[in-house]
Amino acid sequence: MSLIDSTSAGGQPAGEDRTQAIRDRLRDAIVDHRLAPGTKLSESEVGGLFEVSRTVARAALQMLAFEGLVRIERNRGAFVANPSPEEARQVFASRRLIEPGIVTAAAERATAGDVARLRAHLAAERRHMHARGPEARRAEIKASGEFHLLLAAVAGNAILQRFMEELVARSSLVIALYGRTGASSCGHDEHDAIVDALERRDAKAAAALIVSHIDHIEADLDLRLRTSPSLKAALNL
Repeated sequence: MSLIDSTSAGGQPAGEDRTQAIRDRLRDAIVDHRLAPGTKLSESEVGGLFEVSRTVARAALQMLAFEGLVRIERNRGAFVANPSPEEARQVFASRRLIEPGIVTAAAERATAGDVARLRAHLAAERRHMHARGPEARRAEIKASGEFHLLLAAVAGNAILQRFMEELVARSSLVIALYGRTGASSCGHDEHDAIVDALERRDAKAAAALIVSHIDHIEADLDLRLRTSPSLKAALNL
């Protein structure tokens, strides 16, 4: 499937809506690992694919750059971000600071309907996990990240929810680069335990579980710094 879908029966949205729509499509492709880190995103190609001017394409790429998903280099253009090991560590350090507060608030606010929606999402995660093929794997990775966004929605803080959207997107990039297993690196059993704690309104347990969960995601990454050998050594000369 192309990255481009019609946005409405009436055609392309105008102005800021059009820029936002392009940003959303590119962001989804990056988070779903359909656009790999380091991929060049030229304004002319993006504009041509979405049938918009380079000015509109540039604005969408700048939005992604502000979120840390795209890197813009002077005289070279825009590229899907390629986070360093230190940047990867900072992403997960940020999550350890923010997500305990999110689940604490979620434990206080969660209704029976919220818990039911979370459990329905976990059932969808399990279906993706047991399916085969690259499309199923991408769906599993996306669903795992969306679980954390659902927790932020239950917490009821729109600002934190926006922060989590950025952190989950950056985490997906990091997993694409440094993940050892090639899986979502997001334990489904741990998701279940977090929802159980929310249902009991046990904020302390939920906060401890989310920190342990983030630790396990990061532990599946290979963040060792690598140095390139000399040309002579690389060629075994």
